[in-house]
Amino acid sequence: MADPTTVRTDARRHHDPQIRGFASDNYAGTHPEILAALALANGGHQIAYGEDEYTEHLQRVMHSHFGPTAEAFPVFNGTGANVVSLQAMTDRWGAVICAESAHINVDEGGAPERVGGLKLLTVPTPDGKLTPELIDRQAYGWDDEHRAMPQVVSIAQNTELGTVYTPAEIRAICDHAHGHGMKVHLDGARIANAAASLDVPMRTFTNTVGVDVLSFGGTKNGAIFGEAVVVLNPDAVRAMKHLRKLSMQLASKMRFVSVQLEALLAGDLWLRNARHANAMAQRLAEGVRTVDGVEILHPVQANAVFARLPHAVSERLQKRFRFYFWDEAAGDVRWMCAFDTREDDVDAFVLALKEEMAK
Repeated sequence: MADPTTVRTDARRHHDPQIRGFASDNYAGTHPEILAALALANGGHQIAYGEDEYTEHLQRVMHSHFGPTAEAFPVFNGTGANVVSLQAMTDRWGAVICAESAHINVDEGGAPERVGGLKLLTVPTPDGKLTPELIDRQAYGWDDEHRAMPQVVSIAQNTELGTVYTPAEIRAICDHAHGHGMKVHLDGARIANAAASLDVPMRTFTNTVGVDVLSFGGTKNGAIFGEAVVVLNPDAVRAMKHLRKLSMQLASKMRFVSVQLEALLAGDLWLRNARHANAMAQRLAEGVRTVDGVEILHPVQANAVFARLPHAVSERLQKRFRFYFWDEAAGDVRWMCAFDTREDDVDAFVLALKEEMAK
């Protein structure tokens, strides 16, 4: 009988590790320090479903970032974090106010509504950011039985358009929402990039200013997989652990999610990765600004560059580098940088863009 600890070497590499594109920070691999942490957590037995040593230690790490009342519930992915969060914050008749461009509205397959059983009340925004005035377009009708009841305001930091809220802007939203008896959820899939952009601790624009629940993102910041619902205000949620299980987000071998988040957050890896990705986006934006006929659409405040250029140029460029159209009819594209994007990658892309624009 084979020794179960014997390592086989049947696996083969199926891709060129030197190829990097600008389609998504999800395309990136895993940071070596996270791989090392996973190896440390491997071997032997640990209690399943979150009663392991790594998940327990993650709670203390989260306290160092978000205060002693913060409680982390690791989940598999960002959609799961958002759905579990919003379920726990709303009643069956409840609704969530969000930007029309919000990830929960345009990129989660209807999961918040179909799985979460809630209603999204969307608001068009010029830059992906809500304001108290924009919130008021949907913040009404609490006693109207014909209308889903607004109970939560959900914002993303940074937004789907790459813009970043200041702490003062989030405080104004929280004060306004709480004044209406609503709660505030923050989708932090790229929260590290926002903190790096603002050069402040994450608590400065979350629990300090009144955010009730946070979806904390690890995947886009160098993890293999894994996010966490971080409850900042225990009074804002109910039955969180039951909803996590009901929503199929309870990992049996949770230590392998928790240790990745611990590796990011116990030191400064989360910040190093985010600062690098942001710096590469700035380098990309600076290079693109020198190309006639290319327009940058939004302030480059994190690790995304949104641009408009001729459709035919984008199609040719996509054969050389992977990236996505954002609004294909308008010619809008999105270029994303990641923790492993290199200066050479950016410079090669800008050169290719210039070449295609010159044809």
